[in-house]
Amino acid sequence: MTARQAAWHSDACARAILRLVLCACAVASASAAADPPREVHGVADAYVVPGMALAWGILRGTDEASTRVVIRIVADPQIYAAVSAIGKNPFSDRQRTLLPSTPTAGAVDVLAPRPQYADFPRTELRFYSSGGGAEPALVVFYLGVPDTTPEFATEANLNAYLVDRIARARAAAGSSGK
Repeated sequence: MTARQAAWHSDACARAILRLVLCACAVASASAAADPPREVHGVADAYVVPGMALAWGILRGTDEASTRVVIRIVADPQIYAAVSAIGKNPFSDRQRTLLPSTPTAGAVDVLAPRPQYADFPRTELRFYSSGGGAEPALVVFYLGVPDTTPEFATEANLNAYLVDRIARARAAAGSSGK
């Protein structure tokens, strides 16, 4: 084999390897673009994605032990058929069920005593697709109660706020969230 033939053979191999790498990158990129993120960090007292909207509020009790954190979830059951919620300690990995798997027809409220956030600061809201499956299609997690979460003295004021907050969050996102 001459030097010229060896160089051509080496270039052909390099081109073939480059084509394989480019194809692999294209496939990986296409699949990553097609799949929405499965776990997202919620950072504010309201969160909206297509098919779901949620808002946080606090109902003050007579003392800290009777004060309740409320997360109102409104989801399109055609996209997210069920939701569950857990409180989790990220250091010990202990967890506590806040809401067992519940159908998303209508508004769903997750209620938790505020003191539980000292032991279980991570809240995971797990949304299951209407196609079924054991794994959630989306997990929205929070580390603690969002700083912007307002407190209310009456349940009527809290309910009015949550309805309004979800509507404003949907409007701001340019999505119905349902």
